[in-house]
Amino acid sequence: MALARSPLAPLAIQILPPLAGARLAAANSGIRYKGRDDLLLIELAPGSAIAGVFTRSLTRSAPVDWCRASLKGGKARAILVNAGNANAFTGKAGMEAVRRSAGATAAILECKPQEVFVASTGVIGQPLDWGKIADCLPALVRGLNGDGWDQAAAAIMTTDTFAKIATRTARIGSATVRLNGIAKGSGMIAPDMATMLAFIVTDADLPAAVLQKLLRAAAVQSFNCATVDGDTSTSDTLLLAATRRAKNPRVASATDKRLAEFAVVLNELARDLAVQVVKDGEGAEKFVTIAVAGAASDAAARRIALAIANSPLVKTAIAGQDANWGRIVMAVGKSGERADRDKLKIAIGGVTVALKGAVAPGYDETPVSKHMKGREIDIKVDVGIGRGKATVWTCDLTHGYISINGDYRS
Repeated sequence: MALARSPLAPLAIQILPPLAGARLAAANSGIRYKGRDDLLLIELAPGSAIAGVFTRSLTRSAPVDWCRASLKGGKARAILVNAGNANAFTGKAGMEAVRRSAGATAAILECKPQEVFVASTGVIGQPLDWGKIADCLPALVRGLNGDGWDQAAAAIMTTDTFAKIATRTARIGSATVRLNGIAKGSGMIAPDMATMLAFIVTDADLPAAVLQKLLRAAAVQSFNCATVDGDTSTSDTLLLAATRRAKNPRVASATDKRLAEFAVVLNELARDLAVQVVKDGEGAEKFVTIAVAGAASDAAARRIALAIANSPLVKTAIAGQDANWGRIVMAVGKSGERADRDKLKIAIGGVTVALKGAVAPGYDETPVSKHMKGREIDIKVDVGIGRGKATVWTCDLTHGYISINGDYRS
């Protein structure tokens, strides 16, 4: 399928600088796509540490099971990713394909198979021809270089219309470290612990245990606040690798004050990638920010916000540029979380539309209708219970979503 570039896409693709201890290469394996790269190899320097969070789907893919088991070792030498085939619901053959792919990669890189982390994305239920991956590995290794981040991000796309990449720097003590990240995702987006596929690499010298705590916190504030269609993927994988090539002071705890800036920057980068995923939602025409306050807890606020974000009625109203705030009231009520109907406050585009259980006094829909015609929609809700708050991101639901998914396997 040739899909038009999302109208919410960035005007220009970032060019990510090399990162010490990481090299990348992409190739066309022919697993599904013709005329484009669909296989990615990220080589990590010996001694690199890794952390990960994954889908909690009970029908998770074979690569997710492999990565979760391999994560116990805390070490990584490579990340191998294919697009076009999710290798999910493929039985024993699916795990065998992972073992064979990881084993072939490990043999070339002279490392343990458990140091090769594997991820797959694409159609569910189709056997993965691991032989096509193995055939590409020698050429992939020969093509490894430090400048391939944009090519890498493009190779893992499925129905994505643009490559998602981001970079940041942070200081740990007196040392400056870099973080580079790529992600893919467009549909089947409602992460549960992680997201679609996302890979972040830093040259910071940090152990796996510290990375794991930082990554879990970052996922909660970023990828787990993004939704396109309310469907959690079988393949959600978020990995954070540290090549440990920077000269920062050693730290043994995620709460070390010297990591404060790094944690903030990691969260920023993760949010950047998560927002890019939502802006590339299948058929999306509008990017929607939903901020909920006054909830019983932050977790309750997030669930309320997601109830609004995942409501087909809310999303289609936004697509139709209809300022139908009653659908937001409905979504708050169905969330299952505590809310005070007679204290509920809703604002769209900065204009209060509902207040104290009724339409706002003197409400004029004109500025709200104008806001609904824009590309970015802002919704704020106060449920009048407590101090819990959360922000989530979503997109509208257009006929384009139906067309893309109706033709996905064609």
